[in-house]
Amino acid sequence: MNRRPFGRLAFGLGAAVLTLGLGGAAAAQTVTLDLGQGGGVSERALQLVALITVLSLAPSILVMATCFTRIVVVLSLLRTAIGTQTAPPNTVVTALALFLTAFVMAPTFQAAYDQAIAPRLAGQIDDATALERGVAPFRTFMLAHVREKDLALFQDLSREPPPAGPEQVTLRVLVPAFMISELRRAFEIGFLLFVPFLVIDLVVASVLMSMGMMMLPPAIVSLPFKLIFFVLVDGWNLIAGSLVQSYGG
Repeated sequence: MNRRPFGRLAFGLGAAVLTLGLGGAAAAQTVTLDLGQGGGVSERALQLVALITVLSLAPSILVMATCFTRIVVVLSLLRTAIGTQTAPPNTVVTALALFLTAFVMAPTFQAAYDQAIAPRLAGQIDDATALERGVAPFRTFMLAHVREKDLALFQDLSREPPPAGPEQVTLRVLVPAFMISELRRAFEIGFLLFVPFLVIDLVVASVLMSMGMMMLPPAIVSLPFKLIFFVLVDGWNLIAGSLVQSYGG
């Protein structure tokens, strides 16, 4: 009658011993990290930290040095102009902005890969040269779409000597100038988007007031008219095409 409790006790002790044995073997193993050859541990560690930092800043770089800012702001203003607070949702707006950004920036990405990433992977250039070559296509893109007034503003604020040419403009000056230029153009496009929907709101509000239906919110009544208007004019096709063509696409 007592064999079953003793059997359970023996099984538990055996499992505990096996677990301790495996844990001791695992603890006895050494963990090695291959940092490569040709440099000291400190140098390789700094390179690893720099790589992790660049990867963590990749989303910010995407926003700062590409057309993502203009596209996502225009799409957000479009949603506000129509009057739908959550349709399309933020995920869809961001995804559409990312794909349009990839479409517009494809030549720039390809140039950066051909000039910097591919030679670096082949071991033909070092990290510093690869970084310099990789930045060059983005610099060219930003210079092509930045306003001279914004560029002059940040050049004066930086108190740096005037560059000999556009290629000598530092990223410290170029990136913020490019961003406010993109925001300005996005607001200009947003204004043009708001006008027709504002007219629809005014017409609906006037009709409701003339009918004495002042308690009915005009925004609710005008929303279907704005949606059908946007569909009839093929709004998504116009918006996507206009955004791409605004970059010479």
